[in-house]
Amino acid sequence: MKILVTGAAGQLGTDVVSELIKRNIEVVGTDMTVFATPEPSLCHILDITDGEAVRSCLLKERPLCVINCAAYTAVDKAEDDAEICYKVNVEGTENIAKACKEVDAEMIHISTDYVFGGEGDVPYETDAVKTSISSVYGKTKLLGEEAVKKALDKYYIVRISWAFGQAGNNFVKTMLKLAETKEEINVVSDQIGSPTYTIDLAALLCDMVMSGKYGEYHATNEGFCSWAEFAAEIMRQSGKTCKINPIPSEQYPTKATRPKNSRLSKTSLDKAGFTRLPPWQNALERYLS
Repeated sequence: MKILVTGAAGQLGTDVVSELIKRNIEVVGTDMTVFATPEPSLCHILDITDGEAVRSCLLKERPLCVINCAAYTAVDKAEDDAEICYKVNVEGTENIAKACKEVDAEMIHISTDYVFGGEGDVPYETDAVKTSISSVYGKTKLLGEEAVKKALDKYYIVRISWAFGQAGNNFVKTMLKLAETKEEINVVSDQIGSPTYTIDLAALLCDMVMSGKYGEYHATNEGFCSWAEFAAEIMRQSGKTCKINPIPSEQYPTKATRPKNSRLSKTSLDKAGFTRLPPWQNALERYLS
């Protein structure tokens, strides 16, 4: 069995490649530029916005499944960079889906809570109506999902939120760095969701591979919190004395509008027999250690 991972140099892709290697599954890792993996032979440069390049890659490798971790994720920058965001999140995803169809491969596509409007306080089910999406990032990720559904029958769409892992930048690293020079930090308290530890998510994605349990899933660590609560727990577990001041979103304006409700229901995981990810506090503890 051979699995191809796009975005293999990224925060999630790095952990997916490592998990596949740990399970003795043959893996091919691709990314936009040269990158390092535990096995140098896994490094392949692939621009997913180049449809012919994607097609040629899959025809050569003939993977049984493609795990698409590649994405344009700079949420604020996307507001001024909409064309490039669209090319990666929509056209790139469509290129992969079409190539998967041609070689009869499954596709696991990573999506986001941003495809929902972020209203109310009830966790979103996988089939919830997607309305009032205000950010360019959210709109392109939804269009990417639709491209996968249009091209394939054998797909898994996995929505996550608030990802953190060893590779790349994330909220945990930002808070720890700020705590080195600041005595207190203002953090929004009215955006509620769940952190997602990429090591935990990678294991679940590998469980999904070739399971045949196709469909849409939500896969974040268990439990809900605000960004301010997440930050406070980071300080507590790391032994930092930096004070976290909860503030409303209006006091921390950003270029792109963030969803206030990022709660995602895990009912689909339960119905398919997949194990939910551990509580986010436990994931944070393992990450920090």
